[in-house]
Amino acid sequence: MSRANVQDPAFRPRWAGVLMLYLLAISIGAGSAWLAVRSQLEAGGVSAGVWRTSTLAGSTDADLYTRAVIAVGALLALNRDETMYYVATTDSVGRALRSRCRYRISGPAPAARWWSVTAYAEDRFLFPNAERRYSINGGSAPLDARGHFTFESGPAAPAGTLPAVPWLPTPGDRGLSFTLRLYNPAAGLAAAPATLAAPTIELLGSCE
Repeated sequence: MSRANVQDPAFRPRWAGVLMLYLLAISIGAGSAWLAVRSQLEAGGVSAGVWRTSTLAGSTDADLYTRAVIAVGALLALNRDETMYYVATTDSVGRALRSRCRYRISGPAPAARWWSVTAYAEDRFLFPNAERRYSINGGSAPLDARGHFTFESGPAAPAGTLPAVPWLPTPGDRGLSFTLRLYNPAAGLAAAPATLAAPTIELLGSCE
């Protein structure tokens, strides 16, 4: 292509049109890949309450799509005997989770050597907060007489300087998900992930 053609005013609109088509093709391709990844997650998982886990994550049977799901979800999946991951995107009655809402998460301590629940925004990044508190775990969530834990999440701490239960800050008005990680889960749970005694996620008050 000659220098004269590049400088021709009539050439510039054609070049801009080709560039726009190229960018559109990239966007469509990326969107199609994302939909394929999401569909693989739905097809290759099991549920325990509103918590969902992939039966292939951490398995030698994991295919290319499953590994992409793990990468997109920011989950560094180890062998399932070592670590299991469950994700919840709705409360216990099926309403989509939002960071502006206040929730109570409670249930039996999972059958694992150690566990944690982490809050993520819709982009799978942690919520920035002054307290630098991003998760609740077996060490920070005391158990009651039944062996159950309870904590709350929301944009602002519960009233009072010492909340009755641990609090996980989720500032702003964004999509929200919780990831439950189990380290060294019980053998029976690793073999049958759907048998998890799933924590409940209860909306506290109204969230308009």
